[in-house]
Amino acid sequence: MKKTILNCIILLLLFSSCNSQTKSSPETLKIEEFNWTVNIPENFEPINQAVWNKTLKKGINAIENTFEEEVDNQATTIFTYKNGQFNNFGANWQPFDIEIDGDYMETYSEVNEMIYQTFETQMPDAKLDSISSTQKVSGLEFQRFDISIDFPNGIKMKTIGFSRLFDKKEFTMNITSVDEIIGQKMLDAFLNSKFE
Repeated sequence: MKKTILNCIILLLLFSSCNSQTKSSPETLKIEEFNWTVNIPENFEPINQAVWNKTLKKGINAIENTFEEEVDNQATTIFTYKNGQFNNFGANWQPFDIEIDGDYMETYSEVNEMIYQTFETQMPDAKLDSISSTQKVSGLEFQRFDISIDFPNGIKMKTIGFSRLFDKKEFTMNITSVDEIIGQKMLDAFLNSKFE
């Protein structure tokens, strides 16, 4: 089977189904590796590693079942937080060397197409829409990929992924929400974060 290097925590978060208590006070994280400071919104709690590993396994299985290819997940989790069952805020990075891995934008587009196709295959009754764009955060340009998913039962889910290369590391910030207000809080937290 062809190995696919895939950074798709957006998809993995969608298959998360763990329950937890929420934390009431906001938290500020300083991620030295990227000189990044981000405020975690109020009422979010970290997802523990054992639960997160199960979530990763579900997402990887969904991709492998869709494409009949092995996923080589090289992503390193920076953090994952949640508010309720399907409102998630997480960041990760994975190695990406253009001399080895090829053109970044080509790979980025292929991964987005795989994410979209996996949603389409795994949720055939849902209505999907997506858009790719760029957005500046703290003066840096990020690639942005939004997917809206309308389920037959009336639930509307939105995923937003931001990605960019920092030297030989692909940084990715993912937001998944079913609550529009909570989703906006997560989006604002990332857009107002600082890269120094």
